Amino acid sequence: MHLTAKTIPSDIEIAQKARKKPITEIAGQLGLKEEDLELYGRYKAKINLNSWDCLKKRPDGKLVLVTAINPTPAGEGKSTVTVGLGQALNRLGQKASVALREPSLGPNMGIKGGAAGGGYSQVVPMEDINLHFTGDFHAITSAHNAIAALIDNHIHRENELNIDPRRIVWKRVIDLNDRALRHITVGLGGLAHGMPREDGFDITVASELMAILCLAKDLDDLKERIGRIVVAYRFDRSPVTVADLRAQGAAALLLKDAIQPNLVQTLENTPALIHGGPFANIAHGCNTLTATRLALKLSDYTVTEAGFGADLGAEKFIHIKSRVGELKPDMAVIVATVRALKMHGGVPKDELKQPNTTALRQGIANLEHHLETMKKFGLPHVVAVNRFPTDTEEELELLQSWCEEKGVPCALTEVWGEGGAGGEDLAEEVVRLAESKTPEHRFLYERDQPIRAKIAAIAEKVYGADRVAYSAKAEKQIAECEANGWDELPICIAKTQYSLSDDPALLGRPEGFTLHVREIHPSIGAGFLVALTGDVMTMPGLPRHPAALDMDVDAEGQVYGLF
Repeated sequence: MHLTAKTIPSDIEIAQKARKKPITEIAGQLGLKEEDLELYGRYKAKINLNSWDCLKKRPDGKLVLVTAINPTPAGEGKSTVTVGLGQALNRLGQKASVALREPSLGPNMGIKGGAAGGGYSQVVPMEDINLHFTGDFHAITSAHNAIAALIDNHIHRENELNIDPRRIVWKRVIDLNDRALRHITVGLGGLAHGMPREDGFDITVASELMAILCLAKDLDDLKERIGRIVVAYRFDRSPVTVADLRAQGAAALLLKDAIQPNLVQTLENTPALIHGGPFANIAHGCNTLTATRLALKLSDYTVTEAGFGADLGAEKFIHIKSRVGELKPDMAVIVATVRALKMHGGVPKDELKQPNTTALRQGIANLEHHLETMKKFGLPHVVAVNRFPTDTEEELELLQSWCEEKGVPCALTEVWGEGGAGGEDLAEEVVRLAESKTPEHRFLYERDQPIRAKIAAIAEKVYGADRVAYSAKAEKQIAECEANGWDELPICIAKTQYSLSDDPALLGRPEGFTLHVREIHPSIGAGFLVALTGDVMTMPGLPRHPAALDMDVDAEGQVYGLF
């Protein structure tokens, strides 16, 4: 029987009643021993990277990439489906694990909430994962800001590198949404306090160090990538790197523990590797390569997700993460919800609970576009219809019938209310496709193509844009990238998640639009060029009523208000 919202406790209430196993037992399910772990209490651990040496010759298991349609502001449960699918695969007798990103404090205390799944498909301990967890984000923040301090100290001293204070591109970071820090002035107060200059803050998940942590293969690779980061330009316009500052060693030291993947569990005791957390709308939106590679060696099925819709996370998973890690996903799961498709069909957010098959039919165009994108990448795929309590049988039947008419595999999932049991139909379809279909892995651009050609390939083939327009600043930055030999790097487009275009108001499947590129930021350590489009920001702000206002903890340490 389908459960309604009234019969399901809150996420935090469910998580606090979970019957967790000691993390050493969860590790044992994967064949790991206690010496492979660094324990963070009873229910969290880091997996020692040295264990890779004993595992690297094992064959990889199947890799399932969970992506989605363009979400609504309320979120559509992609992480919940990822967790539920992992649980369902284990219920079917498969040895499965999930690989997810770590939540950021910024959106957790803002409007989006945490990223640990929901209902009866969560990862636990939920409070720890959504707050400080094992300290990875704090380590990244410290390493990033240490580099920033060293830059200003170098200028305050003799400035032997001839750094132009007007062309420092390395901002500071903090893992909170704080619009007041987007543009600041530092160095005020006289000679003893440094050189006055304009500066600013990004959110920690937008730091290039986060991207590097998620793409580095080991500690040596991490250190080398950090050394390649461009932090400023000299008066002669030549780039200054972290290696020029001799700061890569100190930064790597601060990240020596953070690079080790975190091991926790789901509510049904499925192993979960949660590590790294770049946003997909401003970065590449995937968990760490180290966690994914380990999971593939330790499991028959690894279920991972990439942030937001297939136009962002999935595209970057394939073009960036898969290129670096030589990953070959076996199939994709595209999460869709009736309510999101109705919004893409023109229904306002506050009316989504009302039945509307007309809007649903119109909004299905968004799903169809993402299915076409998966075909272009050559991935077998299945639609996971994530059921919400307000969905009517008529609406669900319409969506499932459309998939059947199009010859697209489809499975109704109720993992929020029923856990793994609510995802068994999806799990059966995933196993069937993974075992019977051979993916034809294709990139939509080659690395040696010109920068504009690579951006155009994504804009036209993945977003459906007619053309790309560049600001004068972006044109100048492209010329600088070409002059510095950075033009063969992959592209990471920063774009709104709510639309296929760069305008969040253009829902559904917009046509005839132009993608507007306003800036190009070289992330040489991460190994890609970031193209900023529209008005997407690297430091979010808080909403009118931040989620933080409803959070609390009592004298016994009981947490309230997390979701």
